[in-house]
Amino acid sequence: MGSDIIKIFSENDSPRLRYIAGIILGNILGLQWEAVTDRRKLGKHPVINYSVLNINGSVKISPDKLLFESGVAKREITVGEWKGYPVFFQTDQGSDIPFDIFAASFYLVSRYEEYLEYDPDEHRRYPASASLACRNGFLEKPVVDLWTKEFARIILKKYPTIAFKRSEYNALLTIDSDQPFAFLGKGMIRSMGALLRDLTVRNGHASDRFRVLTRDEEDPFQVYDYIISNIEKSGSAARFFFPTGDITKFDKNPSWKNEEYRTLIRKISGKYEAGLHPSYYSADKPAVLRSQMERFEAILGKKAISARFHYIRLKMPVSYRILDDAGITEDYSMGYPEEAGFRAGIARPFLFYDLLKDRQTGLTIVPFQVMDATLYQYKKLNPESAGEVIRNLISETRHAGGLFVSLWHNTSLLESSEWKGWRDLFEMMLQIQKP
Repeated sequence: MGSDIIKIFSENDSPRLRYIAGIILGNILGLQWEAVTDRRKLGKHPVINYSVLNINGSVKISPDKLLFESGVAKREITVGEWKGYPVFFQTDQGSDIPFDIFAASFYLVSRYEEYLEYDPDEHRRYPASASLACRNGFLEKPVVDLWTKEFARIILKKYPTIAFKRSEYNALLTIDSDQPFAFLGKGMIRSMGALLRDLTVRNGHASDRFRVLTRDEEDPFQVYDYIISNIEKSGSAARFFFPTGDITKFDKNPSWKNEEYRTLIRKISGKYEAGLHPSYYSADKPAVLRSQMERFEAILGKKAISARFHYIRLKMPVSYRILDDAGITEDYSMGYPEEAGFRAGIARPFLFYDLLKDRQTGLTIVPFQVMDATLYQYKKLNPESAGEVIRNLISETRHAGGLFVSLWHNTSLLESSEWKGWRDLFEMMLQIQKP
């Protein structure tokens, strides 16, 4: 039997089917595959029959209509259970798998539900509470990966000679530098104004600010030596994101022209990959993003290829179109600010699919599973409870053979009473996340 390639038979060609088959069969299982609409082209290859027809010996999946539609439409979805996992888009009993794994996976990975109407949060973001995964209690499971593992077993029963790729777990630490300095990097006018303000208010930081500005003390937000030391000690892969936008109510970074800030960015990028941290108002403004990319290039002498939006302000599909059009090839914004877990239902990078244009793009989305601010600010957890969340997410990602991505800020790793215990948590995570 020619087991070098697996054929997916469908009565109609579908870019959506080809996209999700590429993720499930290609990316996760490591198979060569081909979608065909002519039964005469099946030959003696293994066949996944994604149709209402009967094909002897094939793996049968009764298709939902989702992958053969265009645009988006609200669906009434009922979540059931299979092999202990939540499933939806259930199919008839004539199938070898009781739900449409391709349609369900596509729904989650494409972020279909985020194209529909929803009540945004205060920052105009899609809230975790509106998602199917959160409402049905499976946000902390990478169900696409887990479904695929079970699907592989079904394929293997029909075609024992098929060899699947072994998915290898890995981890990546990412650091957002929203405020790299407490007192430095603000320019003469801002620094003097802040110093005068500190002198007039109770509990101000005038003496601390003065000592830092006169170089008698190190800026308290400067914890990058600590971060880098622990990255090197743990052998972790890491990526840093730096803002170059203008000052706003939500953007407190130094000016991109400030030499202390430019020196910091160059220093970090000499050791690790550095990406752009587009500002609060850039998520739907192409000109603003391009301006910040030009500033980033002026600092490092090379284009930014990766990005993560400030405040995780991500609007489908406009934000990703802006990145794609600007030449960004990797985005790290796919995660919820207020909840930890797998926003796209998957524990590995994937290409962005534009639902309204019905096409796969060249923009790689790298989801993150947990953010420090989620645990501390939104969930109000202490370091011990936060550690349990992190351990669980690492365990789930390891089981899936995926990529565990954490998001930290330099300001959450300060030696201050407010963040007491979080350095210990950070160091613990770096150790237990090792492959």
